[in-house]
Amino acid sequence: MVVAASVVAAVGTVTGMISALGQGHHAAGAGPAVTPAPTQAPLPDVPRPSVTGEPASTSPSATAQPTTQSPSPTRTDRRRPTAAVAGPLLYRHPDSRVADWVRAHPDDPRTPLIESRIAGRPAAVWFADHTPATIASRVRAVTSGAAAQRRVPVLVPYAIPHRDCGGASQGGAPDLAAYDAWIDAFAAGLGSGEVIVVLEPDSVAQSGCLPSGDRAARFTALARAGRVLKAANPAARVYYDAGHSGWNPAGRQAALLKQAGAASPASSDGIFSNVSNFHTTTDEIAYDRQVLDALGGPADLGAVIDTSRNGNGAPPDGAWCDPSGRRIGRSPTLDTGEPGIDAYLWVKPPGESDGCKGAAGAFTPSYAYDLVR
Repeated sequence: MVVAASVVAAVGTVTGMISALGQGHHAAGAGPAVTPAPTQAPLPDVPRPSVTGEPASTSPSATAQPTTQSPSPTRTDRRRPTAAVAGPLLYRHPDSRVADWVRAHPDDPRTPLIESRIAGRPAAVWFADHTPATIASRVRAVTSGAAAQRRVPVLVPYAIPHRDCGGASQGGAPDLAAYDAWIDAFAAGLGSGEVIVVLEPDSVAQSGCLPSGDRAARFTALARAGRVLKAANPAARVYYDAGHSGWNPAGRQAALLKQAGAASPASSDGIFSNVSNFHTTTDEIAYDRQVLDALGGPADLGAVIDTSRNGNGAPPDGAWCDPSGRRIGRSPTLDTGEPGIDAYLWVKPPGESDGCKGAAGAFTPSYAYDLVR
């Protein structure tokens, strides 16, 4: 049984923080569209898992875990303390699938717990459809809403060409020139407030499926993307794909990240890990610190971790599709109390099904309730 890499799969429906989308975005065979709230402008589509029983992205066996011992304290101690960057609170976008369900089911006995534990907490906004004409305005709708509340939004650009290596999440921009133009437009919507950008999940950890020339070209585009985003908004913090603690060994992942620009302060503020996965926060902290040490970038590079459903860790059998016995993890926060760990984020909002306990990509109240009760 293979371990799901990031379980970022099968684009076509909305996952979590977005329920209004651009026009004409739904892929054939995708799950049901979500009706937008009447006051919300269209927002982007996001990935959902495959329903075939195998993850869409490539991953190692369940036993191929890298060591997770903490690195030497020298580098860790040099990193900026978390409290120095905590700043404002994370942004909770008002239009989400879980919020739609809560509003539609006020008398359901599960509603109070789901509302307080999931719907009331911030999660990421994904931009997964290649729509150059509207991407700037859709990003701006989120960043301006966050700025009005003096909060920090989490944005996920997910349009790299050959996304998911032709698997269930295939799609994205038609080529790297189009991707560069899309990123330019994305950056134009960032505004001037603080924003966290989780740049292209799986794009680095899964890059081994590409021929060497295509992989190098992708890394060049990712490095450029980071530079463009940070130049457009110096308050933006951009994080690069480190996979997770059960995927590539830290040294190998760091070598790939360096090629993608993650060690350069002009492009990067650090790395992200565990997107849509289940590995424990403790394991991810240790792994991310190893990756950062091996990356050899500036001492203030940090990491952000997806804690949306890792409260009980990864299932021992490597199951990836709505595995039983999972729990939500630590609440989203910019104040982790861990040196070098800049934030715990809900990149994949809990309650979004992988396709086994509900329609793939849909908010599934029974699954959500199991995660939080």
